Amino acid sequence: MFVILLLVFGTLQIFGDAHKIKSPWHYECSAGLCEKAAISSNVSTPLSLEVCQMFCGEAGAIWPKPTGHLSLGNFVVHLDPEAIKISGLNSTSKVSTLLSRSVNLLKSNVQRLGGGVANNKNGKALWVHFSGSLVKDLSMPLDISENYTLEVRQLDDGTVNATIVAESYFGARHGLETLSQLIVFDDLRSQVQIARDVNIVDGPVYPYRGITLDTSRNFIDKAAILRTIRGMAMSKLNTFHWHITDSHSFPYESKSLPNMSHYGSYTPQKVYTSKDVKEIVDYGLLHGVRVVPELDAPAHVGEGWQWIDNALLCFKAQPWMNYCVEPPCGQLNVSNEKVYEILETIYKDLIHDFKPALFHMGGDEVSTKCWNSVESFKQWMATKGWNTTGDSGFIKAWEYFQTKAYDALTRANNGKTLPSILWTSGLTDENNIDYLDPNKYIIQIWTESSDKSIARLIKKKFKVIFSNYDAVYLDCGFGAWVTSGNNWCSPYKGWQLLYDNSPLNIIIKQGFSTADKQYILGGSAALWTEQADTSSLDGRLWPRAAAYAERLWAEPSSSWIHAEQRMLRHRQRLVQKGIQADQLEPEWCSQNQGACPL
Repeated sequence: MFVILLLVFGTLQIFGDAHKIKSPWHYECSAGLCEKAAISSNVSTPLSLEVCQMFCGEAGAIWPKPTGHLSLGNFVVHLDPEAIKISGLNSTSKVSTLLSRSVNLLKSNVQRLGGGVANNKNGKALWVHFSGSLVKDLSMPLDISENYTLEVRQLDDGTVNATIVAESYFGARHGLETLSQLIVFDDLRSQVQIARDVNIVDGPVYPYRGITLDTSRNFIDKAAILRTIRGMAMSKLNTFHWHITDSHSFPYESKSLPNMSHYGSYTPQKVYTSKDVKEIVDYGLLHGVRVVPELDAPAHVGEGWQWIDNALLCFKAQPWMNYCVEPPCGQLNVSNEKVYEILETIYKDLIHDFKPALFHMGGDEVSTKCWNSVESFKQWMATKGWNTTGDSGFIKAWEYFQTKAYDALTRANNGKTLPSILWTSGLTDENNIDYLDPNKYIIQIWTESSDKSIARLIKKKFKVIFSNYDAVYLDCGFGAWVTSGNNWCSPYKGWQLLYDNSPLNIIIKQGFSTADKQYILGGSAALWTEQADTSSLDGRLWPRAAAYAERLWAEPSSSWIHAEQRMLRHRQRLVQKGIQADQLEPEWCSQNQGACPL
């Protein structure tokens, strides 16, 4: 999708009551930057920084940048935050109910701009009108349209009219998100202002734009997860990939198998109940975010499985580095048929609670060394005629598990196949990839962007999701926790690296063309929580995940440096919405644009 940007500049006009300007400074747009200048007698309409940023630069202050037509006029209107209303909806449909709730959220957020001290006298009303097919499908499959158009006009009676046209609730919600970014607090006049004469045609390049969050290594509380989804919506990320269990803990409370969390949670309070999951899934739907559960297997299992006889191998084995990638070790005994009964039951509960459009089966970092260390397991392999002197036989055992687990998932979904995601692993190696069917599995790539597995997957026509650790692992760059020094994937991944991590460029560098973009579903920034929990979550995720959000939404041809000022503005928006995003630069750089980069 090509970007056509049309920005209309001129003398910016401010409508509304005149107020005494207390600041000696205002801003003027020059060469795409808002330059700080002294207010003098010949400045008829001094601009606040936030108003200037709405119109200055290739995409104003919109994040992520629109992919189609963008026209921003040169007028703003004084808005009354109490007078935001909605029209054009069938009040009986679920889509209408969601859009009404979304407009109410917009109104509530606008009312808080400027700390709630805005002067609303003589402010104009805003009517938000929705049209388009607005299909009833709210399951959020990968092929759902998220496109929208947004027009903002001022009517003859002074009322501002915002019209959003979309094919789905998700597109309409994105249009509303963009509208929210065209409403700012003018601190020179203590007024809420909205841009008018706006025309935007927009839609994402990739259908899968996510955050992968691990809640097993350390527990993340529900409020923090809801806050994460709120930040995702602000950045038009649409997939919360929830790595809900691992060898360290099993915090998901299965209604059918309560022993899983009874044995596997850190404390009885550190669990996600069916009610919690429903609240998170519903909150995700409201914010245009699908929630994809992951039950990693056959490796990355341990706590929670102890009560099942002979289900685990190598659990807590020492020295751990001989059996797994990090303590505690744990791997399913795939020779035990009881394992598949348990998996199917857990799958049923997860499907009931999450109602997912996609399901993540994990499948990474299986240790053949673990299976090879258990004599009874090797004897079972011998009955199958599988060699135990090298890896090839154990790979067959792994494929045996994956086939049976996939069948169990299908049965749990009432016989209907679910699009299933696997991590890159030994099964995606050159000698083993034919064990996997590209019509059944999507592959999430966590290895380096130079990994030859990527080319192999594209050639085999797998759909892929990019989470390459060399750019989008957000836990990198901190002190190690199993030894001294830095952790394994250091250095720290700055927002610039995430922004420039182009899935399309990655496959082009491996010899493919733009036509092969059809195999890229998108990407997901990943946070593994060995060294993070609720208290540090916001700063680890934000605003870096938002940088990847623009890459996945727009695949911009320009680098991060052209997005710097919009990124600083978006980080400020996140903080205003209660998300404790890390600061990127001294505030002086925002107020003196262009003066800081090398």
